[in-house]
Amino acid sequence: MLDWKKRTAGARDSVDDSVDNVRSYLGGGWLSRTVGGLLGLYLLLALVVGWYWSQEPEQFPVQQRAEAAAQGAQQQMVNGYTTVVTLKHVASTLLDKPGGYLANDLAPPGLWLDNMPSWEYGVLVQVRDMARALRKDFARSQSQSTEDPDLAKAEPRFHFDNKSWALPASEAEYREAIKSLDRYMARLGDPSQSNALFYTRADNLNAWLGDAATRLGSLSQRLSASVGQVRLNTDVALQDAAAGQAVQVNEGAYETPWMQIDNVFYEARGQAWALSHLLRAIEVDFADVLAKKNATVSVRQIIRELEAAQETLWSPMILNGSGYGLLANHSLVMANYISRANAGLIDLRQLLSQG
Repeated sequence: MLDWKKRTAGARDSVDDSVDNVRSYLGGGWLSRTVGGLLGLYLLLALVVGWYWSQEPEQFPVQQRAEAAAQGAQQQMVNGYTTVVTLKHVASTLLDKPGGYLANDLAPPGLWLDNMPSWEYGVLVQVRDMARALRKDFARSQSQSTEDPDLAKAEPRFHFDNKSWALPASEAEYREAIKSLDRYMARLGDPSQSNALFYTRADNLNAWLGDAATRLGSLSQRLSASVGQVRLNTDVALQDAAAGQAVQVNEGAYETPWMQIDNVFYEARGQAWALSHLLRAIEVDFADVLAKKNATVSVRQIIRELEAAQETLWSPMILNGSGYGLLANHSLVMANYISRANAGLIDLRQLLSQG
């Protein structure tokens, strides 16, 4: 009987201790539980928002966009108008897509994202090249002619630091550059003004295509280096070649760092996205030049390769398998399309340079 009473008293004490612990938890741990819950909810929302912001913008119809812009502004569709409208829309996409411009974000979820900032940089490279070509070649009749004042303002602003977040922010500079393009486009499409010019000549187009080919050639090498490459050093001086002997060429191993493979991949997708739209605009504005050189088909083939490089990526991450391994290597697949587009640009330049 006494043993039973002792057991009952021990059980009662144990229950009382448990009740005290629960009360202590409910009374003193609510703050930590609330903070933990809010933090978990924030991380979940940041994950969803980050996924949404990482979606690449869709392609847009170049010619229809230019026609709508001309109709809305009551301007004429003259040579160069489609190219300027396309450049403006490509640059605006960097700022107005979901999440806005992310490369200079200092807070999550933009701070955690690197694929979309790499895509933005790829687009920005092509925007800069076209802005420079407009200022240097397309809007000038010859090397001694005066450059357009609005294009002279737009080009350096597009070359502003792409990661500056304040004083001034990158977005502010790029929007000012777009406003300069707007002013040039308004003068170009106004028949009463003759101070905005756009020359559709084969030599002007060839110069810009040379820049595009250089960009794609560099991308192809960087993408192929995802699995490591042994390359020959082509910087050989003439005095190194002795009579009767082959020139000694050094070899070097090149490999893209593992943490940068996806960055190079998305930069290539960004450049392919922007360049495909700009080439479609060039096909419209330089239609007569391309037809005379029998180069229209070449342009469309290049565009096809660039658009193929933008197909939907179904893998949740960029795989880096070996060339003939079990896993895919997305960088090598991208390098294939980029290399073929680069080869097409080289052939196109040869067609344009012929009489």
